[in-house]
Amino acid sequence: MTRYFENGAGELVPDALAGFARAHADLVEYEPADGYLTARHTAPARRVGLLSGGGSGHEPLHAGYVGAGMLDAACPGRVFASPHNRQIFRASRAVAGPDGVLHIVKNYTGDRINFGIAAERLADEGIACARVLVDDDLASDSEGIASGRRGTGATVLVEKVLGGAADAGMGLEALVDLGSALAGRCRTLSVASAAHHAPATGEPAFTLPPGVLEYGVGIHGERAEHTREQGRVGALVEDMAGALLDTLRPGPGDEVVALVNGLGSVTSLELYGVFGELARVLDARRVRLARHLVGDYVTALDMRGFSLTLMAADRDTLAFYDAPVHTPALRW
Repeated sequence: MTRYFENGAGELVPDALAGFARAHADLVEYEPADGYLTARHTAPARRVGLLSGGGSGHEPLHAGYVGAGMLDAACPGRVFASPHNRQIFRASRAVAGPDGVLHIVKNYTGDRINFGIAAERLADEGIACARVLVDDDLASDSEGIASGRRGTGATVLVEKVLGGAADAGMGLEALVDLGSALAGRCRTLSVASAAHHAPATGEPAFTLPPGVLEYGVGIHGERAEHTREQGRVGALVEDMAGALLDTLRPGPGDEVVALVNGLGSVTSLELYGVFGELARVLDARRVRLARHLVGDYVTALDMRGFSLTLMAADRDTLAFYDAPVHTPALRW
Protein backbone atom coordinates (compact mmCIF):
# COMPACT_ATOMS: atom_id res chain seq x y z
CA MET A 1 0.00 0.00 0.00
CA THR A 2 1.44 3.36 -1.02
CA ARG A 3 2.21 6.03 1.59
CA TYR A 4 1.61 8.84 -0.87
CA PHE A 5 -1.60 10.69 -1.66
CA GLU A 6 -2.14 10.02 -5.35
CA ASN A 7 -4.78 8.99 -7.86
CA GLY A 8 -2.98 5.87 -8.95
CA ALA A 9 0.26 4.38 -10.23
CA GLY A 10 1.96 6.65 -12.75
CA GLU A 11 -0.27 9.64 -12.02
CA LEU A 12 1.60 11.32 -9.17
CA VAL A 13 4.07 13.28 -11.33
CA PRO A 14 1.73 14.55 -14.09
CA ASP A 15 -0.96 15.44 -11.55
CA ALA A 16 1.60 17.33 -9.47
CA LEU A 17 2.96 19.21 -12.49
CA ALA A 18 -0.52 20.25 -13.57
CA GLY A 19 -1.29 21.45 -10.05
CA PHE A 20 2.06 23.22 -9.80
CA ALA A 21 1.43 25.08 -13.05
CA ARG A 22 -2.03 26.12 -11.89
CA ALA A 23 -0.70 27.33 -8.55
CA HIS A 24 2.03 29.39 -10.23
CA ALA A 25 0.29 30.35 -13.46
CA ASP A 26 1.73 33.86 -13.26
CA LEU A 27 5.28 32.46 -13.45
CA VAL A 28 5.27 29.20 -15.43
CA GLU A 29 3.52 27.48 -18.28
CA TYR A 30 3.11 23.70 -18.50
CA GLU A 31 3.26 21.70 -21.72
CA PRO A 32 1.50 18.45 -20.71
CA ALA A 33 1.99 16.63 -24.01
CA ASP A 34 5.78 16.77 -23.63
CA GLY A 35 5.98 17.17 -19.84
CA TYR A 36 8.02 20.34 -19.47
CA LEU A 37 7.56 23.77 -17.91
CA THR A 38 8.70 27.15 -19.26
CA ALA A 39 9.05 30.59 -17.71
CA ARG A 40 6.51 33.25 -18.62
CA HIS A 41 9.00 36.07 -18.02
CA THR A 42 12.66 36.50 -18.97
CA ALA A 43 15.13 39.38 -19.03
CA PRO A 44 15.30 41.28 -22.35
CA ALA A 45 19.12 41.01 -22.33
CA ARG A 46 19.13 37.20 -22.03
CA ARG A 47 20.67 35.66 -25.15
CA VAL A 48 20.87 32.05 -23.95
CA GLY A 49 18.03 29.89 -22.69
CA LEU A 50 18.79 27.99 -19.47
CA LEU A 51 17.30 24.53 -19.05
CA SER A 52 17.68 21.85 -16.41
CA GLY A 53 15.86 18.72 -15.40
CA GLY A 54 16.02 15.32 -13.81
CA GLY A 55 13.92 12.90 -11.85
CA SER A 56 10.91 14.05 -9.88
CA GLY A 57 10.89 13.55 -6.12
CA HIS A 58 13.47 16.27 -5.50
CA GLU A 59 11.03 19.19 -5.34
CA PRO A 60 11.38 22.11 -5.55
CA LEU A 61 14.22 21.07 -7.89
CA HIS A 62 13.88 21.70 -10.84
CA ALA A 63 10.44 23.10 -11.63
CA GLY A 64 10.52 25.40 -8.62
CA TYR A 65 13.42 27.33 -10.14
CA VAL A 66 11.74 28.15 -13.45
CA GLY A 67 11.13 31.87 -13.74
CA ALA A 68 12.72 35.28 -14.05
CA GLY A 69 16.37 35.27 -13.07
CA MET A 70 16.85 31.52 -13.12
CA LEU A 71 15.70 28.73 -15.49
CA ASP A 72 13.80 29.24 -18.73
CA ALA A 73 12.63 25.62 -18.69
CA ALA A 74 12.66 22.45 -16.61
CA CYS A 75 12.09 18.86 -17.70
CA PRO A 76 10.95 16.64 -14.82
CA GLY A 77 11.20 12.89 -15.33
CA ARG A 78 9.42 10.18 -13.42
CA VAL A 79 10.39 9.76 -9.77
CA PHE A 80 14.18 9.45 -9.59
CA ALA A 81 14.35 8.86 -13.38
CA SER A 82 15.85 10.96 -16.15
CA PRO A 83 13.54 12.95 -18.41
CA HIS A 84 13.16 11.58 -21.94
CA ASN A 85 15.38 13.13 -24.58
CA ARG A 86 12.23 14.17 -26.46
CA GLN A 87 11.16 16.33 -23.51
CA ILE A 88 14.57 17.95 -23.34
CA PHE A 89 14.76 18.54 -27.09
CA ARG A 90 11.35 20.16 -27.37
CA ALA A 91 11.77 22.26 -24.25
CA SER A 92 15.21 23.39 -25.46
CA ARG A 93 13.81 24.35 -28.84
CA ALA A 94 11.05 26.32 -27.12
CA VAL A 95 13.37 28.45 -24.96
CA ALA A 96 16.57 28.73 -27.04
CA GLY A 97 17.76 32.31 -27.37
CA PRO A 98 19.73 33.96 -30.17
CA ASP A 99 22.90 32.34 -28.79
CA GLY A 100 21.28 28.96 -28.16
CA VAL A 101 20.52 26.99 -25.02
CA LEU A 102 22.55 25.83 -22.03
CA HIS A 103 21.77 22.53 -20.30
CA ILE A 104 22.57 22.36 -16.57
CA VAL A 105 22.87 18.63 -15.89
CA LYS A 106 23.38 16.69 -12.67
CA ASN A 107 25.97 13.97 -13.09
CA TYR A 108 23.91 10.79 -13.41
CA THR A 109 24.25 8.35 -16.29
CA GLY A 110 20.65 8.57 -17.50
CA ASP A 111 20.65 12.36 -17.42
CA ARG A 112 23.92 12.59 -19.32
CA ILE A 113 22.67 10.20 -22.00
CA ASN A 114 19.30 11.86 -22.55
CA PHE A 115 20.61 15.42 -22.46
CA GLY A 116 23.34 14.33 -24.87
CA ILE A 117 20.84 12.88 -27.36
CA ALA A 118 18.76 16.06 -27.14
CA ALA A 119 21.87 18.16 -27.82
CA GLU A 120 22.61 16.12 -30.95
CA ARG A 121 19.05 16.68 -32.19
CA LEU A 122 19.36 20.41 -31.52
CA ALA A 123 22.62 20.53 -33.48
CA ASP A 124 20.85 18.89 -36.43
CA GLU A 125 18.42 21.82 -36.40
CA GLY A 126 21.18 24.40 -36.17
CA ILE A 127 20.49 25.36 -32.53
CA ALA A 128 23.63 25.95 -30.49
CA CYS A 129 23.65 23.88 -27.31
CA ALA A 130 26.19 23.36 -24.55
CA ARG A 131 26.25 21.69 -21.15
CA VAL A 132 27.42 22.42 -17.61
CA LEU A 133 27.80 19.25 -15.55
CA VAL A 134 27.20 19.56 -11.80
CA ASP A 135 29.18 16.95 -9.83
CA ASP A 136 29.44 18.22 -6.28
CA ASP A 137 28.81 15.13 -4.11
CA LEU A 138 31.91 14.59 -1.99
CA ALA A 139 30.79 11.12 -0.88
CA SER A 140 31.01 9.76 -4.44
CA ASP A 141 34.45 11.27 -5.12
CA SER A 142 36.20 7.94 -5.59
CA GLU A 143 38.33 6.33 -8.26
CA GLY A 144 36.16 3.25 -7.84
CA ILE A 145 33.07 5.09 -9.14
CA ALA A 146 33.40 5.21 -12.92
CA SER A 147 30.68 7.81 -13.45
CA GLY A 148 32.34 10.28 -11.06
CA ARG A 149 30.82 12.47 -8.38
CA ARG A 150 27.02 12.72 -8.30
CA GLY A 151 25.22 16.02 -8.81
CA THR A 152 23.26 17.18 -5.76
CA GLY A 153 22.60 20.38 -3.80
CA ALA A 154 25.04 22.62 -5.67
CA THR A 155 22.69 22.49 -8.65
CA VAL A 156 20.55 25.21 -7.06
CA LEU A 157 23.51 27.54 -6.51
CA VAL A 158 24.86 26.96 -10.03
CA GLU A 159 21.44 27.63 -11.56
CA LYS A 160 21.07 30.85 -9.57
CA VAL A 161 24.47 32.27 -10.50
CA LEU A 162 24.11 31.30 -14.17
CA GLY A 163 20.65 32.86 -14.20
CA GLY A 164 22.11 36.17 -13.05
CA ALA A 165 24.87 35.94 -15.63
CA ALA A 166 22.44 35.09 -18.43
CA ASP A 167 20.25 38.04 -17.48
CA ALA A 168 23.32 40.26 -17.84
CA GLY A 169 23.63 39.15 -21.48
CA MET A 170 26.47 36.63 -21.14
CA GLY A 171 26.93 34.41 -24.20
CA LEU A 172 26.91 30.63 -24.40
CA GLU A 173 30.66 29.97 -24.23
CA ALA A 174 31.14 32.38 -21.34
CA LEU A 175 28.25 30.76 -19.44
CA VAL A 176 29.81 27.33 -19.93
CA ASP A 177 33.14 28.59 -18.61
CA LEU A 178 31.47 30.22 -15.62
CA GLY A 179 29.27 27.21 -14.87
CA SER A 180 32.15 24.75 -15.11
CA ALA A 181 34.24 26.90 -12.77
CA LEU A 182 31.34 27.13 -10.32
CA ALA A 183 30.83 23.37 -10.33
CA GLY A 184 34.51 22.93 -9.51
CA ARG A 185 34.15 25.25 -6.51
CA CYS A 186 31.15 23.43 -4.98
CA ARG A 187 31.01 20.38 -2.76
CA THR A 188 28.12 18.72 -0.91
CA LEU A 189 27.83 16.06 1.78
CA SER A 190 24.55 14.41 2.83
CA VAL A 191 23.49 12.31 5.80
CA ALA A 192 20.28 10.46 6.63
CA SER A 193 18.85 8.64 9.62
CA ALA A 194 16.05 7.05 7.56
CA ALA A 195 15.50 6.37 3.87
CA HIS A 196 12.77 7.63 1.62
CA HIS A 197 9.78 5.39 0.89
CA ALA A 198 9.41 4.16 -2.68
CA PRO A 199 6.13 5.36 -4.26
CA ALA A 200 5.51 2.02 -5.96
CA THR A 201 5.75 -0.12 -2.82
CA GLY A 202 5.60 2.21 0.17
CA GLU A 203 8.68 0.44 1.53
CA PRO A 204 11.86 2.22 2.72
CA ALA A 205 14.82 2.11 0.35
CA PHE A 206 17.02 0.93 3.23
CA THR A 207 16.81 0.47 6.98
CA LEU A 208 19.10 1.63 9.76
CA PRO A 209 19.29 0.81 13.46
CA PRO A 210 18.24 3.59 15.86
CA GLY A 211 20.91 6.24 16.35
CA VAL A 212 22.85 5.33 13.20
CA LEU A 213 23.34 7.55 10.13
CA GLU A 214 24.15 6.91 6.51
CA TYR A 215 27.12 9.26 6.13
CA GLY A 216 27.35 10.25 2.46
CA VAL A 217 23.92 9.10 1.28
CA GLY A 218 22.75 9.87 -2.27
CA ILE A 219 19.58 11.77 -3.15
CA HIS A 220 18.07 8.66 -4.76
CA GLY A 221 18.69 6.58 -1.67
CA GLU A 222 22.12 5.37 -2.75
CA ARG A 223 23.80 3.84 0.27
CA ALA A 224 26.90 5.47 1.70
CA GLU A 225 30.22 3.72 2.07
CA HIS A 226 30.09 4.48 5.79
CA THR A 227 27.63 4.65 8.67
CA ARG A 228 28.26 6.41 11.96
CA GLU A 229 26.59 7.07 15.26
CA GLN A 230 24.34 10.10 15.05
CA GLY A 231 25.51 11.71 18.28
CA ARG A 232 25.47 15.47 18.83
CA VAL A 233 24.59 17.56 15.81
CA GLY A 234 27.48 19.92 16.53
CA ALA A 235 30.03 17.13 16.18
CA LEU A 236 28.30 15.83 13.06
CA VAL A 237 28.25 19.22 11.34
CA GLU A 238 31.85 19.89 12.35
CA ASP A 239 32.94 16.67 10.62
CA MET A 240 30.81 17.35 7.52
CA ALA A 241 31.88 20.97 7.15
CA GLY A 242 35.48 20.06 7.84
CA ALA A 243 35.45 17.54 5.00
CA LEU A 244 33.99 20.13 2.61
CA LEU A 245 36.46 22.83 3.66
CA ASP A 246 39.43 20.46 3.43
CA THR A 247 38.44 19.79 -0.18
CA LEU A 248 37.67 23.37 -1.24
CA ARG A 249 40.59 24.80 0.80
CA PRO A 250 39.41 28.39 1.29
CA GLY A 251 41.93 30.63 2.99
CA PRO A 252 41.32 32.97 5.94
CA GLY A 253 38.93 35.71 4.83
CA ASP A 254 37.77 33.84 1.73
CA GLU A 255 34.01 33.80 1.14
CA VAL A 256 31.56 30.96 0.66
CA VAL A 257 27.88 30.54 -0.14
CA ALA A 258 26.28 27.87 2.06
CA LEU A 259 23.19 25.74 1.50
CA VAL A 260 21.71 23.84 4.44
CA ASN A 261 19.20 21.62 2.71
CA GLY A 262 16.53 19.31 4.06
CA LEU A 263 16.09 16.01 2.24
CA GLY A 264 12.35 15.77 2.87
CA SER A 265 11.44 14.97 6.47
CA VAL A 266 13.73 17.10 8.60
CA THR A 267 12.05 20.03 10.34
CA SER A 268 12.98 23.70 9.99
CA LEU A 269 13.70 23.66 13.70
CA GLU A 270 16.48 21.14 13.11
CA LEU A 271 17.80 22.77 9.93
CA TYR A 272 18.34 26.11 11.64
CA GLY A 273 20.20 24.32 14.40
CA VAL A 274 22.40 22.73 11.73
CA PHE A 275 22.97 26.16 10.16
CA GLY A 276 24.04 27.62 13.49
CA GLU A 277 26.61 24.85 13.91
CA LEU A 278 27.86 25.35 10.33
CA ALA A 279 28.30 29.09 10.94
CA ARG A 280 30.27 28.30 14.10
CA VAL A 281 32.65 26.03 12.15
CA LEU A 282 33.15 28.62 9.41
CA ASP A 283 33.86 31.33 12.00
CA ALA A 284 36.41 29.10 13.69
CA ARG A 285 38.13 28.51 10.33
CA ARG A 286 37.97 32.28 9.58
CA VAL A 287 35.97 31.59 6.40
CA ARG A 288 33.41 34.31 5.69
CA LEU A 289 29.81 33.17 5.27
CA ALA A 290 28.86 35.56 2.47
CA ARG A 291 25.39 34.19 1.61
CA HIS A 292 23.25 31.29 2.77
CA LEU A 293 20.07 29.35 2.15
CA VAL A 294 18.32 27.20 4.77
CA GLY A 295 15.36 24.96 3.95
CA ASP A 296 14.14 22.28 1.54
CA TYR A 297 15.70 22.99 -1.85
CA VAL A 298 16.73 19.55 -3.19
CA THR A 299 14.73 16.82 -1.48
CA ALA A 300 14.60 13.04 -1.81
CA LEU A 301 10.89 12.36 -1.31
CA ASP A 302 10.49 11.83 2.45
CA MET A 303 14.08 10.95 3.34
CA ARG A 304 14.97 11.96 6.88
CA GLY A 305 18.28 13.70 6.38
CA PHE A 306 20.03 16.87 5.35
CA SER A 307 22.88 18.04 3.17
CA LEU A 308 25.49 20.76 3.44
CA THR A 309 26.78 22.53 0.33
CA LEU A 310 29.58 25.07 0.19
CA MET A 311 30.48 27.12 -2.87
CA ALA A 312 33.68 29.17 -2.85
CA ALA A 313 32.67 32.63 -4.09
CA ASP A 314 34.38 35.70 -5.52
CA ARG A 315 32.97 39.18 -6.13
CA ASP A 316 31.54 38.37 -9.58
CA THR A 317 29.92 35.17 -8.31
CA LEU A 318 28.20 37.06 -5.50
CA ALA A 319 27.01 39.80 -7.87
CA PHE A 320 25.31 37.24 -10.13
CA TYR A 321 23.98 35.38 -7.10
CA ASP A 322 22.45 38.60 -5.75
CA ALA A 323 20.73 39.47 -9.05
CA PRO A 324 16.91 39.56 -8.84
CA VAL A 325 15.07 36.25 -9.05
CA HIS A 326 11.35 35.48 -9.08
CA THR A 327 10.50 31.78 -9.26
CA PRO A 328 8.00 29.64 -7.34
CA ALA A 329 10.69 28.47 -4.90
CA LEU A 330 13.23 31.28 -4.85
CA ARG A 331 12.77 35.04 -5.04
CA TRP A 332 14.48 38.26 -3.99
